[in-house]
Amino acid sequence: MRIVYLRRIILMVGRIKILLFGVSNVGKSTTGELLANRLGFKFYDLDEEVKTRMGMTLETFVHTADLRWRDQKRGRIIKELIRLEEDMVLAITPISFTENFRTRISGDGMLAIELYDTPENIFDRLVFSDENDIIYTDDPYKNEHREYYMRDIQADLDWYGKIYAEIGIRNRVFIDNDLPANVVERIISKYNLTERLKI
Repeated sequence: MRIVYLRRIILMVGRIKILLFGVSNVGKSTTGELLANRLGFKFYDLDEEVKTRMGMTLETFVHTADLRWRDQKRGRIIKELIRLEEDMVLAITPISFTENFRTRISGDGMLAIELYDTPENIFDRLVFSDENDIIYTDDPYKNEHREYYMRDIQADLDWYGKIYAEIGIRNRVFIDNDLPANVVERIISKYNLTERLKI
């Protein structure tokens, strides 16, 4: 039933917007960019949009004001992006206060998907960033604090999974530590996006 409905949306509306939700390090940006390239859609990463529009590093942003303020800013950016008249894939940073955009993700042409994986797989992909947003790995430090990070990842999965369910995201894709290209093909197949490629 859901697949038939999505096929009708994809064939009838002029634009489709695929919103990828999930916890940090689950693979939203990598998967999203590959998916956008495969479909010929524009790709947006919410973190990058925050940096550009706010004129600051993410490190500065996450230490500015409180979480509600930051999520309000993120929510407004999400609204602005999904108003654009173009096909897109948008990778969305974990967000707790969703009132600024939640009603906009269920309209025609919208496909909201939660990407999820096991805590162990997410831990294996865990990376860090410095004050200039330069990504780096530190496996000795990460492994030394494995127990802390595993608890933190599980808490995020529980919390954001609840948030995503509350805002009506019913589509879920299990990464299962699969290669991003394979995840993309599974998404295309599961949601009949091959029909979009034929238009």
